Amino acid sequence: MAHFLIEVPHAEDKVACRRAMEIFITTGSHFLTNIEWGCEDGEHKAWLIVDVESKEQAQQIIPSFYRERSKITKLFQITREDVAAYKKDKKLAEGKGCHN
Repeated sequence: MAHFLIEVPHAEDKVACRRAMEIFITTGSHFLTNIEWGCEDGEHKAWLIVDVESKEQAQQIIPSFYRERSKITKLFQITREDVAAYKKDKKLAEGKGCHN
């Protein structure tokens, strides 16, 4: 499984915020009950991290109304060994990282 960050923007008004929250919560997806919101800090986006097989599966979690505006980023972690390999070879080991 892969780890993905999903970012979903919505309009910057109270009605849009409430509508987005209602849509996400009422979809019934267990993923969406753990969503984080930035509206109270003026960042009108929702974020969640999911473990699924592909970007396409991550996109299917998002309510259809918001899919086109969403951004999905595959996340990865590195180890100390990866950093050491990067310093030695000027790239991250085993194809991990920014410039596969």
